[in-house]
Amino acid sequence: MKNIIEIIGNTPIVKLQKIVEKGCGEIYVKLEAYNPTGSKKDRMALAMIEGAERRGLLKKGMTVVEYSGGSTGAGLAFVCTLKGYRFRLITADVFGKEKIGLMRSLGADVEIIKSENGKITKELINKMINRAQEISNEPNTFFTNQLDNKDVIEGFVPLGKEILDQLGGDIDAICDTVGTAGTLMGIAKAFKKNKTKIIAVEPSSSPILSEGIKGSHKVEGVGLGFIPAIYDPELVDDVITIEESLARQTSRDLALKEGIFCGTSSGMNVAAAIEISKKLGPKSKVVAIACDTGLKYLSEGLFDSKIERVN
Repeated sequence: MKNIIEIIGNTPIVKLQKIVEKGCGEIYVKLEAYNPTGSKKDRMALAMIEGAERRGLLKKGMTVVEYSGGSTGAGLAFVCTLKGYRFRLITADVFGKEKIGLMRSLGADVEIIKSENGKITKELINKMINRAQEISNEPNTFFTNQLDNKDVIEGFVPLGKEILDQLGGDIDAICDTVGTAGTLMGIAKAFKKNKTKIIAVEPSSSPILSEGIKGSHKVEGVGLGFIPAIYDPELVDDVITIEESLARQTSRDLALKEGIFCGTSSGMNVAAAIEISKKLGPKSKVVAIACDTGLKYLSEGLFDSKIERVN
């Protein structure tokens, strides 16, 4: 390989062994923490930058701006640094210190928006978006605009194709939480010729996709309080809501019982996969996306609660 960018993608997939409940079938987890900055968002970061370069929207000497809770920001900082672009990042104080530190370490100029209640809300996300849009009006500045950028979808099509190559086409369902919706839409595009059910997952406290209700929560990167522009409900077979407490417990179970160290949204995906698998029965095959590494959530206390170890 000539460049570290080339190691984005081709992440491993593993079968759960110990937290699968009675009556479930096979549950597989795609480990996106194996990307360079530790999350699936490296895929979309590269797709957005290279898409803009191909169209002549991003040229040498320009600045890139985006808003992010951390993973997209880290991916963009990584790609922009390697390609020689300045990167300005708008984030908020509700997101993990590790994520903000990672973005800065990779070269991002970080601006932090203060939240009102320490939770992720539609109003907070809109403040971040508005600030990024304001900066994008400055000369020689390109706004990647992740929520309305179809390159995001193209960035995740390879993820779906990798799953097909790793497991074959006899997969009953794939589930993923919705933030930008890029991952789910990319997977749906890759699986368009298959009968695999595409399942969207969202926090129970903010069921915007299933019930049109916005709410607050602390699951980073998902449940933005509005439906993303690139989300196509026609490509989604079902929407499942998961309690935040269950998502957090599942993340802890994954760490101590399966050796899979991932964040809250990943726990939410696996909890959803278990629920789906129970419904489909013991002969089913379900895939969940483990979006990132648990290293980004240590300061938030995600792994502080004690759980019983399995011998």
